[in-house]
Amino acid sequence: MKRRDFIKQLGGASTLAMIGGLTLPSFIPKKQKHITILHTNDTHSHIEPFKANHTRYANRGGVSRRASLIEQIRLENKNTLLLDAGDIFQGTPYFNYFEGALEFKLMSMLKYDVATIGNHDFDNSINGLYKQLPNAKFDFVSANYDFKNTVLDTHVKPYKIIFKDGIKIGIFGLGIELDGLVDKRMYKETTYLNPIEITQDITNTLKNEEHCDLIICLSHLGYYYKNNPDTISDLNLAKATKNIDLIIGGHTHTFLPKPTIIRNIDDKNTLINQVGAYGVNLGRIDFYFDENNNKTSNGTTILV
Repeated sequence: MKRRDFIKQLGGASTLAMIGGLTLPSFIPKKQKHITILHTNDTHSHIEPFKANHTRYANRGGVSRRASLIEQIRLENKNTLLLDAGDIFQGTPYFNYFEGALEFKLMSMLKYDVATIGNHDFDNSINGLYKQLPNAKFDFVSANYDFKNTVLDTHVKPYKIIFKDGIKIGIFGLGIELDGLVDKRMYKETTYLNPIEITQDITNTLKNEEHCDLIICLSHLGYYYKNNPDTISDLNLAKATKNIDLIIGGHTHTFLPKPTIIRNIDDKNTLINQVGAYGVNLGRIDFYFDENNNKTSNGTTILV
């Protein structure tokens, strides 16, 4: 099956989501604006496709295939963002040899817009991460890692604002608690801040001060922890906060064929999506805005 036909087939099975109680119309009026969000998570230095004899991901993944898909989607909609939810590093000899330079260079060639930081991105220490930043021609965001006493101070912002077709998009990042998960020597004086408290502050800023039309959280908190349900996760974050339209998740390698819809504390919908790991899937969420910037969405996962 041709890649284009395969994508169209998947798109036909997309889940429709309501944002703020609105429904997706059966047609797109001419006045509607269309924003496409593409995303990855936990790629873990997988540069090449899996081998043909791999038991689970035979011939799947690889940066080259991802690049072809992204290029095709950008041709269909120039108002496309490409985002990553962390754990870019660690997992193949490419990271052991190039120490993250290759991953960042390739992501820059794919024209990623924004990424957040996962726990494995500290595997070569915070100094190793800092060393590779010149190879990243995209921005990193993290609102709940306080880097003020580290080399990353001023290099990682809490959020970034991007304009696409007149739509103001606010993107912020959240990371998992590093204590007990990562050797203290790797992240040094990085301070972890409560994600829910930080989110309440950040989304208030993005919604009421920056007046963003769309708010996206790049989260490396994990989707949900069945054995520890009170742990702060994407599901719990969505329930406890407001103003987030989309959470793009990572860390737990959760594969969602379609976004999860959670009601927030204002009883409005928040979308959560995560696409497994190793670059074998590409997430896609499409937002549509009417002339009053009221939004609707649909989402799916594309095999790479």
